[in-house]
Amino acid sequence: MSWRRQYDGPDPVRVNKWLAQAGVCSRREAEALIAAGRVEINGARVEDLGRVIQPGEILTIAALAGAGARVTTGDLLGAVTAVLNKPVGYVSAQPERGQVPAARLLHADLYVGDAPLGGLDLGKPFAPLGRLDQDSRGLLLLSTDGVLAKAVIGPQSRLDKEYVVTLRGEITKDKLKLLRHGLHLDGRALLPAKVAVIRPQTLQFVLQEGRNHQIRRMAAAVGLDVVDLLRVRIGPLKLNALPEGHWRLLGESERSAMIAAA
Repeated sequence: MSWRRQYDGPDPVRVNKWLAQAGVCSRREAEALIAAGRVEINGARVEDLGRVIQPGEILTIAALAGAGARVTTGDLLGAVTAVLNKPVGYVSAQPERGQVPAARLLHADLYVGDAPLGGLDLGKPFAPLGRLDQDSRGLLLLSTDGVLAKAVIGPQSRLDKEYVVTLRGEITKDKLKLLRHGLHLDGRALLPAKVAVIRPQTLQFVLQEGRNHQIRRMAAAVGLDVVDLLRVRIGPLKLNALPEGHWRLLGESERSAMIAAA
């Protein structure tokens, strides 16, 4: 299966620029696809790296997979992203002695997606896109996609992240006010956070930054202890009903939405 879309912009634009704006790939990756002879406009192969696409023209990127296979744009570029519901006890970063990496969960028995895995190599190195410590659980992205990584954890990323946090200790209005704005970590002020009470002893945190153990340290700074921390959203991507310890592949539309939101 190939990637195919009609250009509906008002003015002509370079192919590599349009693909980058659409969240398909970076400009450099678009040029690599053109150089590999895998890009067509209205059925004719694009050979000029500076080729312009006109309104109404249809661009196709040939797939790497065999006929009938279902692939995402990331697959077309040789990149794969797993959406994992990480349990407590696994680390997202490089494991130290005795720790178990979350990537260990990426095997076929725990896959719950609709798209067939086919010949996907699950032994390749998947990098975590953001931190989720050993004692926390929930949404974690493991990926070989450099464009998506820049969108999620790059210095210019504007993707917020949502957590449901159960706490021990008295939650007061003054503590909530400080959690929302006014705390410092490592000598630097934290960006404003959205913090709301969901139910007794359980808060919703929405953060626009990702300092090391940030929520746990924020809680400790106001005399609270974290009992449970669950990440439920990264930008437009939600954890939803993905079972704990299981994973699926990130869809093409989800990838594009995250890059656009970043």
